[in-house]
Amino acid sequence: MVRLMLVAVLLLVTFTALAQSPPAVEQRKIDYLIQSVAQLKGAQFIRNGSAYHAAAAVHHLELKRHYAGDRVRSADDFIRLCATGSSMSGKPYTIRFADGHVETVADWLRARLFAWHDAPVSLAPGSPTTSPRR
Repeated sequence: MVRLMLVAVLLLVTFTALAQSPPAVEQRKIDYLIQSVAQLKGAQFIRNGSAYHAAAAVHHLELKRHYAGDRVRSADDFIRLCATGSSMSGKPYTIRFADGHVETVADWLRARLFAWHDAPVSLAPGSPTTSPRR
């Protein structure tokens, strides 16, 4: 009886831990999206009317990701819950690129995610211009 209860507790702990973190492939996608932001040169991230550099944007996205907790189960969840806009003002986050054009962060990240899905598996992992699938 004690053995059965121990197995049940171990299974519960295992399933709880699995439920609290995104699947590995989704985690790699989220990391890829954050790295894509980190590696943008000359871009400004506009949040609530103020401009921030890439490192500050990454910090903010990671902070929102932390606060979102287990609600972020996929890269799509990350974009929707952490990168779409301000929960305080409701204003969308935007990126002003070095060439002057402006795009919402959510649209840009969705395009990066699409590129991740579309990239050949043989490309070098970790680069925002390639897929980190391996």
